[in-house]
Amino acid sequence: MISPVWLRSFCTLVEVAHFTRTAERLNMTQSGVSQHVRKLEDHLGQPLLIRHGKQFTLTDAGERLYHEGLKIIGALSDLEKRVGEDPAFEGTVRVVSPGSVGLKLYPRLLNLQKQHAKLVIDYRFAPNSEVEKLIVEHKVDIGFLTTPSTLDEVSFKPVAEEELLLVTPKEVLEPGWQQLMALGFIDHPDGAHHAGLLLGANYSEFQNSKQFKRTGFSNQINLILEPVSMGLGFTVLPGHAVTAFNDTDRIKIHRLAHRVSETLYLGFHINKFMPSRVKTVIDEAMECLK
Repeated sequence: MISPVWLRSFCTLVEVAHFTRTAERLNMTQSGVSQHVRKLEDHLGQPLLIRHGKQFTLTDAGERLYHEGLKIIGALSDLEKRVGEDPAFEGTVRVVSPGSVGLKLYPRLLNLQKQHAKLVIDYRFAPNSEVEKLIVEHKVDIGFLTTPSTLDEVSFKPVAEEELLLVTPKEVLEPGWQQLMALGFIDHPDGAHHAGLLLGANYSEFQNSKQFKRTGFSNQINLILEPVSMGLGFTVLPGHAVTAFNDTDRIKIHRLAHRVSETLYLGFHINKFMPSRVKTVIDEAMECLK
């Protein structure tokens, strides 16, 4: 394989047409330039220059090498430039989070993309266990979790709090224990966990979510409140999921006496370099979650 260093010396020599001035331009010795030319000739097995004292002309092989070499040197220079660049508003940023915070963040990040045409937001919704897995496998740049990561490869830090809310049909004004028992529970993938946190802190009768009859289930975060709005039961959800619901006039949001919030964590691979575009998205997310 031809050394790009030899090739650069040769092409510069052809352009300058003088060994000494070529050496000066490349910050080399004249003998170093001559040595690079000889190495090229030895490598290719044919002469590249016809020397006339201190002057020279190119052989056919030298002409071909010069014109092809210019393309290679240009491509290498462009490669160096591209590798060295770290633009803040260009490239793809892969984000993953549980559904509730995703309903809050995703529209905000799409607006950021709309402002910067070369920025691409790749957003996935997933439970905490899947968020951790995607981070470890380097399939996402950053992830948000509602519990601290248990994996050594995942670095995480708390970045926000999200309140848990009891949501009932609009007719329920003061949700007593017996009324909740009569309504039944609209479950979801984090239903037992959220109910345990909020109801356990506010109702002495609460032991676990299985005490309630299960009157519905949905794993789509934006659909969980549909059966609640139709009077089919109650549920417990993080605040972002509740505020994203379009028909809030058909539900009743209850902030109980003992408020409970989930801590939101930003997670990323402990050994992953953080490009500027990812930092841009993190900054936007932090502003959104204030």
